[in-house]
Amino acid sequence: MKEYPIAQEFLAATTMAKNPSVPKMEGAEPPAPEKAVAPGTKIIPLPEPELLPDIPVNFLEVIELRASVRQYSQVPLTIKELSYLLWCTQGVKMGLPKGASKRNVPSAGARHAFETYLFIQNVKGIKPGLYRYLAFEHALLPLRTAEEMGEAFCACFRAQNMTKNNAVTFVWSAVPERMTYLFGSRAYRYLFLDAGHVCQNLYLAAQTVKIGVCALGAYEDDKLNEVLGLDGKNEFAIYGATAGKLQA
Repeated sequence: MKEYPIAQEFLAATTMAKNPSVPKMEGAEPPAPEKAVAPGTKIIPLPEPELLPDIPVNFLEVIELRASVRQYSQVPLTIKELSYLLWCTQGVKMGLPKGASKRNVPSAGARHAFETYLFIQNVKGIKPGLYRYLAFEHALLPLRTAEEMGEAFCACFRAQNMTKNNAVTFVWSAVPERMTYLFGSRAYRYLFLDAGHVCQNLYLAAQTVKIGVCALGAYEDDKLNEVLGLDGKNEFAIYGATAGKLQA
């Protein structure tokens, strides 16, 4: 088997034994649980979760039908459906002290160190473009129009077809400080584990409303960070997924 020394170095450097002290134990102030938005900035409120329709499902069927879908119909998602997917993946049920929160996905130490970016192409009532989900407000923050983005976003994913013909692409970014505050260097392990929890919730939630999803792990890291306006260190893209209505 080919060896990858950097991977072994990462595992060795993030053992529990290498974390004798962490920022919380040293009395540091906890980082904010969400990136700030300037006062007066226009945001788009999303339908509240309790306004979403009841969805009768057979849970076993949802599990068994889960699959990666790369081709979508051109029927647009509704804003209620998008709201539902966001609520299921990063919705905040309760804020907790020291920057923690209870959400609809598990996270180490309830730290929830992610931001959710959306490249919207076909959602009824929302102009195509780049947005950030404000989890505590359950709202969208417009960032850039589709015209401003051009082909730059899809190019980050090597122009894979499912990034071109979908309704929306989710990109989750990690803000390591939120996790290292409690776990030190071991936090980086938890970031990648937590990303999997979020994407799996997207798969399962989408299945209940006849929306297809395909996870995205193949992307140009530096390019995607640049397109999203991230520095690649204090915040970096960690995972993505496309979503769109299933074909008949």
